[in-house]
Amino acid sequence: MVALQLFVNGIVTGCALGVVAISFSLIYSTLRIFHVAHAGIYTMGGYVAYSLVMHGVPDILALLLAMVAAAMAGAAIQVLLYQRLAARKGTHLVVLIASLGLLAVIQNLLAAIYSANILQFPGAWSGEIVNLGDGIRLTKVQFLTVIVCILAYIGMMLFAHRTLLGKRIRAVASNPFLAEITRLRPQAVYVYVIAIASAVVCLPGVLVPYDLGLQPYGGVTPLLTATIAMIAGGVGSITGAFLLSVAISVVQNLSLLVMPGEWSIGVTFFVFVIFMLFRPTGLFAAR
Repeated sequence: MVALQLFVNGIVTGCALGVVAISFSLIYSTLRIFHVAHAGIYTMGGYVAYSLVMHGVPDILALLLAMVAAAMAGAAIQVLLYQRLAARKGTHLVVLIASLGLLAVIQNLLAAIYSANILQFPGAWSGEIVNLGDGIRLTKVQFLTVIVCILAYIGMMLFAHRTLLGKRIRAVASNPFLAEITRLRPQAVYVYVIAIASAVVCLPGVLVPYDLGLQPYGGVTPLLTATIAMIAGGVGSITGAFLLSVAISVVQNLSLLVMPGEWSIGVTFFVFVIFMLFRPTGLFAAR
């Protein structure tokens, strides 16, 4: 019974991490940069929604407005930081350091404004329990997280393969030089990509803190796990990133049956490092 509950909890966590992974994968596979400040956008979205809810804005509207704010922040980061570094021929290491610095700025600003304490969203409904039978129980927020994140995965798949902008993004990711020649305007596409990814990452960025609480420095671990899932699933593969996120989370949760919680993350990452030695391109490597 405990194992089944841990398995279900792993699916919930994995779905949330899966959305982080596919949004990060969208950025990396297109821009080829490690946008670690994505963790700051993840956290910022939760705080924006929290502020709106505290001022009486309905939960759904607060989530949508937080997504808009995150999209604008992501676009501003691309235009004001990454685009300028690219114009000055900044190396990948310079971009990574700049992104790390921006992450630190976002985290510390949030801590200065809201304090470093854990904040809880108001509202009694978030703590209500959904009984799935056989002793399996989830909160309404956890149940909603699974549904929303699966819908986000399906939406991203349809967007990438069925829309003109999605196909344009894939073309730029495949060959930026050829995309420039054919007037697909890669620089504009990069802005769209980071804006879309920043809006999408707001979904778990709001729903997870709704269940567990907000903390300024809480976005780094989800991004690290999502990065591992993205690489193990295959860079550029939305399905691979999502499925591997779920797999990692399930393994982490089930490992609690045999080891303390502080060991589970390390052991899980060790297993996937070994996996990457034998399958460095990932399970679902994109062509």
